[in-house]
Amino acid sequence: MRTLISATWIVGHENGRHRLIRDGVVVYEGNTIVHVGKSFEGQVDKTIDAKGKLVAPGFIDTHVHTGHRATHRLITDTGRPMYYGQPFLEISVPKEGAVVKGDPRYLKHGDAGSEAAFALNATFTVAELLRAGVTTFVEFGSQLRVQDSLLAEVKRLGTRAYLAPGYDCGRWVGDDKGRLKRVRNNQLGLDGLTTALDWIEKNDGALGGRVRGILVPREVETSSVELLRRTREAADANKLPMATHAAYSVLEFHDVVAEHMMTPIELLDDLGMLRPTMNIGHGNFIADNPNLNYSKARDLELMGQAGVSISHCPINIIRRARVLDNWKCYQEAGINISIGSDTYPRDMIMNMRIASYMGKVMGHTYFAATAGEVFEAATLGGAISVGRDDLGRLAPGALADIVIIDLSGGNTLRYGPVRDPVRGVVECGIGDDVETVIVDGNICMENRVIPGVDFRALRDQAQIAGEAIWATLPEWDPLERTAEEACPYCYPDIG
Repeated sequence: MRTLISATWIVGHENGRHRLIRDGVVVYEGNTIVHVGKSFEGQVDKTIDAKGKLVAPGFIDTHVHTGHRATHRLITDTGRPMYYGQPFLEISVPKEGAVVKGDPRYLKHGDAGSEAAFALNATFTVAELLRAGVTTFVEFGSQLRVQDSLLAEVKRLGTRAYLAPGYDCGRWVGDDKGRLKRVRNNQLGLDGLTTALDWIEKNDGALGGRVRGILVPREVETSSVELLRRTREAADANKLPMATHAAYSVLEFHDVVAEHMMTPIELLDDLGMLRPTMNIGHGNFIADNPNLNYSKARDLELMGQAGVSISHCPINIIRRARVLDNWKCYQEAGINISIGSDTYPRDMIMNMRIASYMGKVMGHTYFAATAGEVFEAATLGGAISVGRDDLGRLAPGALADIVIIDLSGGNTLRYGPVRDPVRGVVECGIGDDVETVIVDGNICMENRVIPGVDFRALRDQAQIAGEAIWATLPEWDPLERTAEEACPYCYPDIG
């Protein structure tokens, strides 16, 4: 079937760059775009009226951690300084001999867990992404059963995803004084890589190509050199993209330098892993960051020479008093910047806005991280990171992954008069402004409704799950704190 979308504004694509088209059309047939321009003279079977709206390529979220994020509600505006603002050390490191209760993301491959909990996390994640216009997402290394649950929801809701179980050589626990203690098992990492490759062999290309595999050694500092080398060999042999957290933490940077006498980026370069399809999670604590006071820094140069991709997650890191230093320097070095939501909210429009604001402040110029640049990062940058030239753009031959954004702000005055719709969306928009989402030529959300998703029921289920997790905190927290002790309410609770 051939469908035509008639819109006031279209983000088209020409000669490697986005281009604005006013009062134009997008035509797709099956799952492929066949025409983008001012008009179309051919026959069509269906017309979608997007008058007063912006038609754009679907967003690509390159850094997703599945779940409803109940644990993260324990570290808002608080946390222990000893972790240097690194959030997962606050809420995913249990005391020795215990496990984080109620959240199946922290189970190991094969551990028992509630099917309902896995399903809730997956539905919450995929529905939230889809609601805000994300047509493709990269899940950053959760365990096997999480990937199976996500696969089921991607199938049901129609989105596109890069999935596979993550792996590492052991993470951390808290000792009897609440200090970090590394648990290391190199064989665990190699077994995890085998699990990931088996999953990819079974599922890569599933759902008509909407599911693709990706290799994710979760963090550089929790991976042995052998594990990283074997990951690179497997990526080369199977033509797979890779992702890992690297240059993302003061502690990680120090530990890698102490162990390998190289920075995390130098280590990845030494192993031949730097490339456009290596998605470096965050990549903000590189040697060139003045806060690290590292002499003879060359990480920026190495990353730029390789055209490596970073998944910049601006909302997540700014909440923890961290920033990317800075967008303009990374861009000029030749690094591919993509955007991820990481934790919450999974709202790419809000993340674009924060990326733009942070880029201007840190670059000391309002010419940095422009609306056009952050919009490209959320579309084209994501496509580059997974090695695709048929995603992130509206052009003949590209896949029909399309979003329609309501520029009325849901019948509010939030946008004001719209002169440039991309700037309008980046400066004034939110994910809720996405009205229609088309993935692979199929309408997955129309008039802000996703068939089969009850948002009120999802919120209620997440609230119940969150209350249960918060109540169990003393059982697994290294300091045996209550939720109130770990994260007091903003104002005293007077009952």
